[in-house]
Amino acid sequence: MFKGFNIKYPEYEIITPQTGWSINVRTMNVQEEERLKGSILTPSSITDHLNKCLYDTITKKPAEMPDYDSFLRKITLKDRDALLYGLYHITYEDIRNYEINCGTCKKTYAVTIKASTTFNMNPYPNKDILTKKVTKELSISKGVFVTLRQPTLFDEMTVMKTVQSAMFSVDLITETLIIDKFQHDPDSGDSIIYTERDDIISAYQQLPALDKRDIYKLYREEFGQYGINLKMRSTCIHCQNQEEVDIDLVQNFFRMVYTI
Repeated sequence: MFKGFNIKYPEYEIITPQTGWSINVRTMNVQEEERLKGSILTPSSITDHLNKCLYDTITKKPAEMPDYDSFLRKITLKDRDALLYGLYHITYEDIRNYEINCGTCKKTYAVTIKASTTFNMNPYPNKDILTKKVTKELSISKGVFVTLRQPTLFDEMTVMKTVQSAMFSVDLITETLIIDKFQHDPDSGDSIIYTERDDIISAYQQLPALDKRDIYKLYREEFGQYGINLKMRSTCIHCQNQEEVDIDLVQNFFRMVYTI
C-alpha cells in the first residue's frame, strides 16, 4: 500500500497589495489539478473553485485567518489576483503559448514568457481599505449619490448566491460589486437609499453612460489602482508591431490546468 511521499513542496510568499497580509502558497499537486479538471465550471462557480483552490494551497497565513470564512472576509478581489499570481508562478513558472491578437494586423500569435518578468505591484499605503468607503454625487444624475467600497471574496460569494442571476448577467453582478449603496435626494421629499443588491444593479442600469465612467474613475483613484498588473512587451510575428499586452491570468490559469 502506498504510504505517501515526504515532499517539501516549493512555496512562494505574497504580500497582498490592498490588505498587506503575508501569505505563503505552495505549488499545486496533481490531485488538485485533477479536482479542478473534474469540476463543472460555470461563470458563477469559477470564483468559488478558485477561492477554495487558493485556500487549500496556503501554507502560512496570518493568525487573523484561522479558517476559510475569515479568509474570504479579509481578502479583497485585488488581493486574490496577487495570490493567484503566486500560485501560478510557483506551480507553472512560465506563461506558455499565450495567445495575442495583434492590435495592428489583427492576426493571432502565441508567446511563452516567465511569469516573474511580467509582475508589478502598487500596494495600498494604509491599513483601512476593508472599512473605507467614499461617496460622490454623480455629475449627470444630480441628486444621486453613489458610495463605493472595495469588495472582499465574501462579498462576491454572497452576491453570487443571493442575487437573482436570472435577471442579471454574471458580468453585471460582478461589475457592481464595488457599489455599496445609492442615495437619491429628490428636489422634494425624503432621501431614498438603496442598499439591496438587486436594487443597486437596477439603479446602475439606469445611469447615463458618463455617470458610469465617473464611478469607475472614482473607484480607480480610491481603490482600483492598488493591486498587481501583469504586462509584457510583445512583437507580432506577422507584422513586427510592438505593443504592451495585459495578461489575463485567470484565463491562462485554467487553460494550463486543462492542457497539462
